[in-house]
Amino acid sequence: MSVHLIREITGLKKLVLALSAQVEENVRQAVRAVTRRDAVLAQTVIDGDDLVDQQEVAIEEECLKILALHQPVAHDLRFLVAILKLNHTLERIGDLAVNVAKRAKYLAAQPRLEVLIDFTPIAEKAQTMLHKSLDALINMDLALAREVGVADDEVDALNRETYARVKELLRERPDDIEALITLLNVSRHLERIADHASSIAEDVIYLIEGKIIRHQH
Repeated sequence: MSVHLIREITGLKKLVLALSAQVEENVRQAVRAVTRRDAVLAQTVIDGDDLVDQQEVAIEEECLKILALHQPVAHDLRFLVAILKLNHTLERIGDLAVNVAKRAKYLAAQPRLEVLIDFTPIAEKAQTMLHKSLDALINMDLALAREVGVADDEVDALNRETYARVKELLRERPDDIEALITLLNVSRHLERIADHASSIAEDVIYLIEGKIIRHQH
């Protein structure tokens, strides 16, 4: 690998780290906004999405520039392909954080709904999966990437539990339908974040082993 290519890939990794940190923070704040019914914090997440979009475009442009100038092969080519996919996935996770934040704003404007729906387990698992998948990428950690896939089933199960609980509450409290559906949407968005974290982990496995494992579980 040429010195120039090494330098440009190092710079690209820094851009990816910055985007990863921003997206992780947006997810964390969006979840906090729901838990606290904090409209101001929710708006901060919504406003911060422009930065995520700008970072995503910068990374894509950098990847395409490296591909055009250096025509990398083998591992370096796989790395750039994985980064392009990861970049798009992180932007999608940022969009989901915005969706959660919008639900938080709606809930903050309503009378507080005192129902027993605890988002802590699903939110913590989704955030842990995201953090682990990004750590796996930065450290090229195969074992950590495989852990993420296992956790995805747990998040799916928690989402199903939330859905069952909301259905039960809809029968008991039909007047609260909009707020209950909003809570269900929050759970669904968190489950999608976990799905994307799992996708990132699959890309890491591809990067390390050269194997596409999608659809194998």
